[in-house]
Amino acid sequence: MSDELKRFLDQIHPGISTFDFDGKETPCILIEEKKYELIRAKIEGQPFSVNTDLNIFQDGLGSVFVEIVLTFSIGNISEKFLVNAKTDLKFFEILADISMLVLSSPKSRYGKDNVVAIQLPRPEKAQDALEIIKDALVPKNQ
Repeated sequence: MSDELKRFLDQIHPGISTFDFDGKETPCILIEEKKYELIRAKIEGQPFSVNTDLNIFQDGLGSVFVEIVLTFSIGNISEKFLVNAKTDLKFFEILADISMLVLSSPKSRYGKDNVVAIQLPRPEKAQDALEIIKDALVPKNQ
């Protein structure tokens, strides 16, 4: 295993999942309670938007990582989450399908309370990213 691959694997965000949110399977990023409460305190009761960037890193050997960057329009909030697309492909398939994700804390009841729902401003970005991810997951040197 290369040093760079090991570095990426060491930085993977452990809280990547999906759950039923109002009858739809929804991608979810679990974040530490304190960080989650800080984000909620800065945005609660105010209109805001979230720019969502999906930066894709691949090695041509089937390893694909996606850095999800969420930049909120208020509160000076920018968060980055590194996801292993090989193990969490379902997250990106659902993201491309419904163009929404949620932030939650480990103490929240999934889909019931204390979630921050983020609608992607440009759904085609998630669909394009999914195609790139799927293509990159196939090793090129076979």
